[in-house]
Amino acid sequence: MASNLIRVASYEAENQIELSLRQAFELLEPKLRPPFALTIPDQQEYDQLNRAIVYGFLCEPHNAKTHIKHLHALVTDGYALFVHLLVKVVQELYTKLVDSVKKQLIWVAKEMIDVSGVGVDGLLVCLLRQIVGGDFSEGNLWLCSELVRIFLAKWDCLLEEEPLVLTSALYTYLRLLADHCMLVNNANLEALKQLEIDFCVKVLREQFHLCLRIGRDLIRVLQDLAHVPEFRAIWKDLVLNPSKFKTPGFSDISQFYRTRTSSRYSLLRITPEMETQLRFLLTHVKLGTQRRHLEWFTKKFLCGVERETLLSDIVRFICCAHHPTNEIIQSDVVPRWVAIGWLMGLCRKNHVGANMKLALFYDWLFFDERVDNIMNIEPAMLLMVYSIPRCIDMTHSLLEFLFLVLDNYDLQHNDIIVRGVSSAFSVLLRKGVIQSLDVLTSSDAISPFLRERLGRFLSGRKMGFIKDLQPENFPHNFLTPPSLPNSSCVETVAPSLKGQLTCTQEDGFATKPVDSSVPSIVTSERQVVSAENLVQNFGEKIKKSCVVGHQTLEEELYSFLNFNNQKTMSGTICNEVLSSTISKEFELNGYKIFSLLQYLPDNLDCDDEVGSATALLIRACIFSQPKMQDMLLSWSRNGFSVGARLLSYASRLAYEASMADCLGDTMVDKDSAKSSDLPLLIFHIDGYISFVQGEKESSFSALASTAKIDNKVVSQLVSSAFAAYRSFLGCSRTMLHKNDDASLTKLLISDLMSCAEWGRKRLKSLFCCVFHHLPDLSIESSLDWSCLEQRNFWGLIRSELAVSKVQLEKVILEFFCSDELDPKRVAIAVEGLLTLCCCRAPTPELVGAIMLLPSNVFQDFAAAVLATWAVSNATMLFDSLADFSEKFDSMTRDSNLPNSAGILVNHSAILWLFNNFDAKGMNGSDILRKLSPDIPGKK
Repeated sequence: MASNLIRVASYEAENQIELSLRQAFELLEPKLRPPFALTIPDQQEYDQLNRAIVYGFLCEPHNAKTHIKHLHALVTDGYALFVHLLVKVVQELYTKLVDSVKKQLIWVAKEMIDVSGVGVDGLLVCLLRQIVGGDFSEGNLWLCSELVRIFLAKWDCLLEEEPLVLTSALYTYLRLLADHCMLVNNANLEALKQLEIDFCVKVLREQFHLCLRIGRDLIRVLQDLAHVPEFRAIWKDLVLNPSKFKTPGFSDISQFYRTRTSSRYSLLRITPEMETQLRFLLTHVKLGTQRRHLEWFTKKFLCGVERETLLSDIVRFICCAHHPTNEIIQSDVVPRWVAIGWLMGLCRKNHVGANMKLALFYDWLFFDERVDNIMNIEPAMLLMVYSIPRCIDMTHSLLEFLFLVLDNYDLQHNDIIVRGVSSAFSVLLRKGVIQSLDVLTSSDAISPFLRERLGRFLSGRKMGFIKDLQPENFPHNFLTPPSLPNSSCVETVAPSLKGQLTCTQEDGFATKPVDSSVPSIVTSERQVVSAENLVQNFGEKIKKSCVVGHQTLEEELYSFLNFNNQKTMSGTICNEVLSSTISKEFELNGYKIFSLLQYLPDNLDCDDEVGSATALLIRACIFSQPKMQDMLLSWSRNGFSVGARLLSYASRLAYEASMADCLGDTMVDKDSAKSSDLPLLIFHIDGYISFVQGEKESSFSALASTAKIDNKVVSQLVSSAFAAYRSFLGCSRTMLHKNDDASLTKLLISDLMSCAEWGRKRLKSLFCCVFHHLPDLSIESSLDWSCLEQRNFWGLIRSELAVSKVQLEKVILEFFCSDELDPKRVAIAVEGLLTLCCCRAPTPELVGAIMLLPSNVFQDFAAAVLATWAVSNATMLFDSLADFSEKFDSMTRDSNLPNSAGILVNHSAILWLFNNFDAKGMNGSDILRKLSPDIPGKK
């Protein structure tokens, strides 16, 4: 007899559950029709009758009311057996059930809720588990809709009899909403989304004490919905007004963090069929034979881009709900970390990858040995360790994410997170999951930055690098070298080895140490020879050797700069003559200054950006911008690639400085830098030391010295290099391109194109450095693009700023504070900035930048940003505002300028603060009067 219950292919064997139900129905069918027998059945007959009625219920919708009356008449166990049979049908047969049977299941579930059947909560949970994440098929959305309607319609009954099933439904629908909210303009889905939102908000608002039972994973799934207005309001109350939930004992979101989430919630987002396959893989499949099983699992359950959202749920299931026995752990069965590594390799979307990593590490963040299970954190550790060295990118990715979360996840409770991660490492080591952490802190395969960062964290030192609180306030057209305190920033420079110099070969390219008796360049003003004599003898000295030629060039530049400073000096020289002489004499000896880098030899020993005549000229320009500017313009006017070479030098300097910073010290050790292959950084620092100390010691001999430079000074050196380039662009536009209508951005793009052709190996760092140090020019170049292109551009910026060191406040101060901006032209840029600000924590620097936005261009923008921060991070916002007001008040007092004549605070920001303080009955007059003296204090 063909089954009316399930779809069965011709090659499939009969399903035993379906067979037992059908046989019972066929055997007892006469007894299922009225009039019913009045005798009490024995246990065996009672079991058979329940099976027959289940089959009749599901396969005979027209007789459903008759069957329910029969069931009510004979039940003796509170419907426990009947519900148990329904659970087995749902759990093992749901995907094969015919559509009419699925509809009957929903109907009978409602009936069991009405009679408070024993185990009805389990039936509802099984139905919830059949909803597949990332599946937008009609059948799946129908099940979503039917179940949420049940929970809303049967609210009172469930709340009285089975309240915890509401928490299961809440967890399920919060996860589903994250998928459903990704699709827009879908009429069918919109109605369902609103039902789901209404249900979730109802549970959170009316039964918050039940929500506390879910634990920390509720926060994890809730954060994906922060963009939905209804949930944004809930977030606001969670963070700022916990008492609004009217739950005794709840005072802070950290109570969720300290509560471990039961594994039954992790099971909710995995269908029973997926659970069966995963448990088989992790219990019976031998390591080395798992590939075909994993590929089959992927094809079966993860086909389609939308299904990627399931990956984080599977990772959470493996970590929290599948804990193998010691026997399996010690066997050759596929370990959990292998399966997770495979799943991570399937991810194609960045936000999905981030959610997977968060699911993997979430218990690390709040780990407490007293309540948490070590098995929840074991897979992440083993995946990091066993990925070395063959899959080192996996280890890097996981460590980078862990540190990113440590630095940015809920800053108000950072102490809890740091304590949790520290405890996780400690317990994993103590329990023998790994024998030593040296595999992570000492492996050469791991990035030095990550090794150092992990070492600092494990040793209990403060994590991260010391960041300067104030954004760099350098003018665009000029930047003097930063001061170099002798006692703290620079260690004593040891005398250079006698005769040990770094010279170039006769072609003028390579830098190698050779013996030479050339005397060092003198430092006394009395020993400075006249520029005329230098020009006359320059060609002859270059012919002697490149070393002598380069030292002569340094000597000539030093003299030229001193002539600009010493008005009493008798010798004078024209910039044009000097620049022409330098280029001509080097060219006669086979070297062309400011050559195109693609035409230079591709040899590590022939690095024209280090130690060459071009490098010396660029370095001198950076240290003495105004004095060298005319010479650079002269070369540029004569066709030399000055701008591109200057940009290439600055970007490489920034790249090598960042690599040195990855060593993790607050001091940059030149010996370490030398061993790390950072030649340009060494060359630049040596020249800088000579410059600020007033010595004319050859920078080449200084390479052999030992010195350490404070990271902040190195950062300022890099900034000064980009400031010199910006200054050159400005002068170039004014002096050379004044008739070409060339903007700074057009000149920048031209130089970028040249640099991109030269340094393909450093292409990524080139663009990162340019955006970091010239953000205003980078963004300005996008303002004439199409709307779609601009929005894609800002999407990329959001992604990059999440992992880069670019200071958002610097972007604001250098670009958005320009009074020349056209509000219509920069509308999309303003939208992008608003999104960026809302995603960032309100640090004192960022709040200060927002407060200083011009009122005439960005009306109400500052108020919108402050209002958003007031919801997401109020404590930090008002601390930052207080800090800004103190600095602002001090700045205006020291400058002896009235506020109206000096620096102006954004009007909409002041108005928002005034209204906010007034609405909350707070006295913020002290802060407000510091920002605007026209505001009277409250009496």
